[in-house]
Amino acid sequence: MAQVVAGSYDCDVVVVGGGIVGLSTAYAIGRAAPGTRVTVLEKEPGPARHQTGRNSGVIHSGIYYRPGSLKARYAVRGAAEMVKFCAEYDIPHAVTGKLIVATDRAELPRLHALVQRGRENGIAVRELCAAQIAEYEPEVRGLAAIHVGTTGICDYGAVARRLAEASGADVRHGAEVVRVDRRPDRGVAVLTAAGDIVRARVLVNCAGLHCDRIALLTGDEPGARIVPFRGEYYELARPELVRGLVYPVPDPAFPFLGVHLTRGTDEGVHVGPNAVPALAREGYDWRTVRPRELGATLAWPGSWQLARRHWRYGAGELHRSLSKPAFARAVRRLLPAVRDEDLVPTAAGVRAQAVLRDGTLVDDFLIREAPRAVHVLNAPSPAATASLPIGREIARRALAGLAGSER
Repeated sequence: MAQVVAGSYDCDVVVVGGGIVGLSTAYAIGRAAPGTRVTVLEKEPGPARHQTGRNSGVIHSGIYYRPGSLKARYAVRGAAEMVKFCAEYDIPHAVTGKLIVATDRAELPRLHALVQRGRENGIAVRELCAAQIAEYEPEVRGLAAIHVGTTGICDYGAVARRLAEASGADVRHGAEVVRVDRRPDRGVAVLTAAGDIVRARVLVNCAGLHCDRIALLTGDEPGARIVPFRGEYYELARPELVRGLVYPVPDPAFPFLGVHLTRGTDEGVHVGPNAVPALAREGYDWRTVRPRELGATLAWPGSWQLARRHWRYGAGELHRSLSKPAFARAVRRLLPAVRDEDLVPTAAGVRAQAVLRDGTLVDDFLIREAPRAVHVLNAPSPAATASLPIGREIARRALAGLAGSER
């Protein structure tokens, strides 16, 4: 592989990963520093093929996230910006609001805590008694609920495509990164599977499911590993049962939000997801097994610590994955009218969840800097919602690195 030679750069910043975070970063660099040459390398034949294009399309309000965290700040800000961006570029979207419903008395304190958290994050919420739930969702049953008016839906695939067009970047598809030569005194040279070499002053790693691998290729120890969790979805055969978005009260021990109901921009209703270990980074079903990737996951001590700590929760998720009636029973806690046959399988997604060596699930967005590199090491949901402010933050760090490299 050719080495980086000062003055021989193909671009100023090379972004690895053409999902919504990578494209938002390219877009933000173009707006903050016009004339900066940006190349985006995406291994798939088009944008948004993984986390960006395989989620439920929700514009999250930010109510769930710890006050002061990046997730809380960027989701609240990002939700408003995403609605504005979609309106400006005529991208399908709607501000629907959503219900978070307690179906068991043990959930009531957690529901009240969400009200307090929402207010700390500057989000207006309305508390509902059991009878008031029907004002929003006649078929939903619960002991109490809260209504969050700023939640919405959009087409994130369309957002990613528009960001790519508006960024002015050189976006290359089918460009899988297989090697990185980083010279702190010179820059980075990136080799793709097709044999192309891209030389840049600064590398930005927005590789999602593969971000830890790219960090290691660059010579940086990320301190965490991506443990992929598959989220399986169904489509509701009777979408008229649900008007908008309905969520359970989440388990505070997990960053997953539980099985929920989401009416999308296409007027269909998604049901899910659960959260089960995937047997490959892009393991969208049980048949997809990549031994090398699975071996790497099992070799990470944090994977075993996580399993030991949360095996009971995981067993329930596995049961719902393998048993449609069990999945339907979970849905009926919120929507009693649902029958097993109302659930039609649809495309699954995989969450790129960073796990520390001690088994701790990284709860916040995680961005780390290194010489000539910025690594985004944890950016699962609500990263799509928060992608515009996240992109600006990554761009700020990349441009600071660029300025430092030119001294």
